[in-house]
Amino acid sequence: MDMHLKSTPSPAMVRKVVIASVLGNAFEWFDFAIYGLFAVTIARLYFPADSEFASLMLTLATFGVSFAVRPVGGVLLGLYGDRVGRKKALSVTIALMAIGTGMIGVLPTHAAIGVAAPVLMVLARLIQGFSAGGEFSGATTMLMEFAPANRRGFYGSFQMCSQALAFAVGAMVAWLLTVNLSAHDLEAWGWRLPFLVGILIGPVGWLIRSRVDESPEFLAYTNQVERGEQRAEKTPLKTLLRDYPKEGLASIGVAVAGTVSAYVFVFFLPIFAKKQLGLSAADVNLSTCLSTAVIMIFCPIAGLLSDRYGRKSVLLLSMAAYGIAAFPLFSQLVSAPSFHSLVAAQMGVSLLMSFFWGVTPVTLTEIFPVSVRSTGAAVTYNIAVLIFGGLAPFVNIWLVQATGSNLAPIYYVEASVLIGIAGVLLLPSTMRARSVGLAT
Repeated sequence: MDMHLKSTPSPAMVRKVVIASVLGNAFEWFDFAIYGLFAVTIARLYFPADSEFASLMLTLATFGVSFAVRPVGGVLLGLYGDRVGRKKALSVTIALMAIGTGMIGVLPTHAAIGVAAPVLMVLARLIQGFSAGGEFSGATTMLMEFAPANRRGFYGSFQMCSQALAFAVGAMVAWLLTVNLSAHDLEAWGWRLPFLVGILIGPVGWLIRSRVDESPEFLAYTNQVERGEQRAEKTPLKTLLRDYPKEGLASIGVAVAGTVSAYVFVFFLPIFAKKQLGLSAADVNLSTCLSTAVIMIFCPIAGLLSDRYGRKSVLLLSMAAYGIAAFPLFSQLVSAPSFHSLVAAQMGVSLLMSFFWGVTPVTLTEIFPVSVRSTGAAVTYNIAVLIFGGLAPFVNIWLVQATGSNLAPIYYVEASVLIGIAGVLLLPSTMRARSVGLAT
C-alpha cells in the first residue's frame, strides 16, 4: 500500500481513538469477565445438579459454549469491518454485548422458571460470544491503523491494557461485593449488580465510538479501490485462506499462548483456588485484581520494546520465561495454598504474561494487508480462543478431577507455550521491518 495516500490523523483524533478503543473494549470485556468471577454462584442458581461438581461443570460448559460462536462472530464482523469500515463494526459489537449482559442481569433463576433459565443463560452467552468474536480484531485494527508507523506495538498494546483493566475492575467489583454483602444477599441479588451496570456499555460505548473518524489506512484503501488503483476484495476470507496460510498458522500459534494464559490464570485459577484449594472468595478476587493491574502496567512497555527490537524477539523471550516460571509458581500454590502463595503465583505469572500479551495484538494485525486485516485477525484469534481458551476452565477442572492431581492445569499451560513458540518461529522475517514501519 502506498503510504503517501494515507492521511495523517491529528494528535487529538489519535487520542480520541485510543480512548474509544480502550474504554469501549474494557466495557466489553468487563461484561465477559464477570461471568467467570461469579461462576460458582451462577452454578447454584441456574444449573442445579446432583452434585456441586456437576453443577459447576455445567456452568463452565456454558462459559465455553459462547466461544463456539466466536469464530462465526469474528468472521462476520471481520468481513463487515473489511467491507464497510472498522468504526461501524465496533458499534455493532458493543450493542450486542450490552444485550447479552443485560439478559444475564435480569434473568430469573432455575427455581423461578425451571429449565428455561439455563436455556436463556446459554442464549445470553451466545450473544456475548458473537460480540466478543469481532471485538478483538476491530479494536486492535483501529488502534494500529491510527498509530504512527514506528509506534504500532505501543498503540496496539492498549488493546490488552483494556482487557486487563476490565479484569481488574471486574475482580475489584467482585471483591467489594464479597466483603460487604452477606452470603445470602450476594446470592440473592448482589451478583446481579455488575451485570446490570454492564448494560450501560450500549449507550456509553456507542457514544464514545461514534465520535471517532474511520481508520485513515482503511479510507486510503477504499479510495484506491474507487480510483481503480487496487482491486476490491470481495471475498476476504477466501483470500486469507488461499494467500496467507503460513501467516494464519503463525498467528494462531501466537494467540494460543496468550489465550491459554488468560483463561487459565485469570478465569480458571480464581475458581480453582476457591473450590479446589479452599481459599476465600475475597482473597481470590483481591489477588486477581492486583495481578491484572500488573498486566495493565507492563503491556505498553512490551509494545515499546517490540517497536525497538522487533516482535519476534520480545515474544520469544517472554514466552520462554513465562513457561519456565509458571511451573514452580503454580506448584508452590498447590503445595501450600494461601493468600500469599496465590498472589505470588498470579502476579509473577502476570508480569511475564504482560510481555507477550502486549505484543500479540499488533502481531496478529500487521501480519495481514489492510484488505483482509480485520478478517485475518478475527479468524486466527478466535480459532485459538475456541480450541484452547474458552474450554480451558472446563477442561482443567475435568483434568483435576480425572487425574486426582491439582498440578494437571500447569501441563495444559506448558503445552500452550510450546505452540506459542512454534507460532513465533513461523512469523515472517519481515516482522522486524514492519515493526518500524518499513513495510505494510
